[in-house]
Amino acid sequence: MNNGEVARVFQDIADLLELKGESVFKTRAYQKAVRSIEHLPVELAQLKAEGKLRDVPGIGEAIEKKIVELLDTGHLKYYEELRAEFPEGVVSLLQVPGVGPKTAMRLSTEVGVKSIEDLERAIVDGRVAGLFRMGDKTAENILRGLQSMRTKEQRIPIGVALPLAEEIMASLQERVTVRNLTPAGSLRRFRDTIGDIDLLGTADDAEAVIEAFTKLPQVREVLAKGGTKASIVTHTNLQVDFRVVPHDEFGSLLQYFTGSKQHNINLRERALKQGLSLSEYGITVVETGQLEKFATEKAFYARLGLQYVPPEFREGTNEIALAEEKKVPEPIEPSDVKGDLHAHSNWSDGRDSIEDMALAARGHGYRYIAITDHSKGLGIAHGLNEERVKEQRTEIRRLNQNLKGFRILAGIEVDIRADGSLDLPDEVLADLDVVVAAVHSAMGQEQEKMTRRVIKAMENPHVDIIAHPTGRLLGMREAMAMDMEAVFRSAARTGTALEINAMPDRLDLKDIHIFRARELGVKLSLGTDAHATEHLPLMRFGVGIARRGWAGAGHILNTLTVEGVLATLKR
Repeated sequence: MNNGEVARVFQDIADLLELKGESVFKTRAYQKAVRSIEHLPVELAQLKAEGKLRDVPGIGEAIEKKIVELLDTGHLKYYEELRAEFPEGVVSLLQVPGVGPKTAMRLSTEVGVKSIEDLERAIVDGRVAGLFRMGDKTAENILRGLQSMRTKEQRIPIGVALPLAEEIMASLQERVTVRNLTPAGSLRRFRDTIGDIDLLGTADDAEAVIEAFTKLPQVREVLAKGGTKASIVTHTNLQVDFRVVPHDEFGSLLQYFTGSKQHNINLRERALKQGLSLSEYGITVVETGQLEKFATEKAFYARLGLQYVPPEFREGTNEIALAEEKKVPEPIEPSDVKGDLHAHSNWSDGRDSIEDMALAARGHGYRYIAITDHSKGLGIAHGLNEERVKEQRTEIRRLNQNLKGFRILAGIEVDIRADGSLDLPDEVLADLDVVVAAVHSAMGQEQEKMTRRVIKAMENPHVDIIAHPTGRLLGMREAMAMDMEAVFRSAARTGTALEINAMPDRLDLKDIHIFRARELGVKLSLGTDAHATEHLPLMRFGVGIARRGWAGAGHILNTLTVEGVLATLKR
């Protein structure tokens, strides 16, 4: 079983224990294990082999034994016995907003609901409303919860959600006065996919702001509306929830609604030991009942004796323990990036000339850009053969003579063939500043073969960077089957950098891979994979996902000067 499968079993156990009315601490123990496992950068099977399962936050002796049983047999006796205590389908009903443990049991035992589909039919034909103490209003709320759940299940890439959130915020600020307007939730934590958008702000006249929000041109339907909060659905079928609070409560609200759920649970447990209670409104001293409000998140964390935790780190792993010791690392900032190490021109499948790409990059504040057009193996992209590579190198040298304080690096995105060889000879690659290698074909190879293929490419002394290493496309194509631990260790051994591809539909490497690669001392690079000048600002998506992997400026190749980059590359 892989990490995801083990996590799903433990999440089901947590839900069933809650349904059974077991101790909240027992339920939370499994929930904490779920969050830790979901964010592990390495497979549990490997940690088991190394005897390091207990090193994972939230995994004690009891849960360790259950993980070992799952890994060894694919089954867990405790889980199967627990499920047998409940009617079929109860666990799935608990996933529906508005359906608690008691309601789930009644729906299952009294109405015969065994699935989400059964539930929807029972609402439509009136059986749910007909239950004692249910009624039409409750049935309507459950149906709305079903619809909301389906919307959230249709997760969209952050590259779609973030621009939409920014468009909505800009539209709102054109109409009313609102301060501190910002995304929260998974969008602020920079998850690669988003279920819905949470927006927060402060205002002197909250009702006027809410009224303006519900009448924005992006709104297709208003789901709910009150004096300080509202929920709408956009024309692109994305739910947006918006809250407005007084200015002096903003820090508490932002922290609470940024999450994650497990991070907030861990914070609350720590606060209780200090005699404090946390809420979206602030921190309450339990003994006196006094509520303390916070205008900023930094003040909120400081009140708890903690170093500020960047939003991208708040996933309920070990960030609070580090914050207690003032050891939370500084993540990379957009201003740290000095150049783009993966860009295309109209020499292959890009739209703009090399000069236009260079001038746009310089206007963006960069000091260099690597032009890495495709090699001949990618015929559909009009890839460069040996002669055209040499011609482009000459053109880049000519352009560099006229550019002041900026340098174009001559590069290539060379294709890694199915056997791990490259589709350009070494003598051609040796004359370039940067060689980026990538898999573009035969992506369905079995894991062992794909792993050998990529490692062989890294062992070529001319390959500096592996582009979009797993080949995933969010919502469209799964990652290639590879032993990522073997790839990371080979990258560290050979001195090959692994790319964090900033194109929003890729974000490859993903966060947990960045975390593990960084742990093993692998060099990382940022590249937009730009095919036009307007793609260059997409670097912010790469920076965001790098931050989720706890990468600092020192881990990223292109935070160096151009001289530093060239000195660090394998050549």
